[in-house]
This record gives sequence, structure tokens and C-alpha cells, in this order.
Amino acid sequence: MNTQLTDLHQEFDTIMHNFQRLFSDGEMSEVARFYSDNAMLMPVGSDLVKGRQAIEAYWQEAVDMGIRHIRIDLMELEQHGDSATEVSRYTMLDADEAVVDHGKGIMIWKHDGKSWKMHRDIWTSNSAC
Repeated sequence: MNTQLTDLHQEFDTIMHNFQRLFSDGEMSEVARFYSDNAMLMPVGSDLVKGRQAIEAYWQEAVDMGIRHIRIDLMELEQHGDSATEVSRYTMLDADEAVVDHGKGIMIWKHDGKSWKMHRDIWTSNSAC
């Protein structure tokens, strides 16, 4: 792996660590700031969730349903100029750290000139429907 991609991987690990921490702290307005202005979530079993305000509400609803922690394990990362694609595994846990859901996802990131932002976020559960 080249140095530039290694540095990017470390940067994304830090971003995801901060995302997970703020999620666990219940700071959904801060969690929404990790997303670009016109970001979209494409969650399993749901329509598109567009924009930061709707994304904040989506994650708050997840917390209201009992999800307290999200763990994201970055598996693959490729940079394409001011965009990057990520393949990862996720685990959603309740307050007792019991697994609520787990699966895999793809994220498209955009660099806004200052920082990397989540732009398109799609995931699928490994759990049977």
C-alpha cells in the first residue's frame, strides 16, 4: 500500500472513530455533520434519506429504537481525486453491547476542500429478513 493511501486510511479510521464516539454519546446533530450538504443514506428496508437534517432524524430514530453504538471496520479504501470509496463491515449494538444488527456497506466520500464528508451511504444487513 502506498504512503498516500496509508495516510488516507489512517485519516478515515480517525474520522470513523469520532463518528462512533459521537453516536454513542447521542450527539446526532454532530453525527450529521460528518455528511456532505447533499448526502444520501440508502438504508436497507427504507427509502432514500436526503440531506443532513433528514440524516440526523434517521439516526435519532435508530437511537430511539435502541441502537446505542455503531462499530465500523474499514476493509477497503480507494481514492479518486476528491472522492473516495470505502467498503466496510458494521455492527449495531444496544446499550448492553448486544448485537442488534451487522452487515456490510459501501460509502462514497467527498472532500469539500477542508475535510472528507460521507456523501453516499448504503448498507445491507447480514440478518435474515
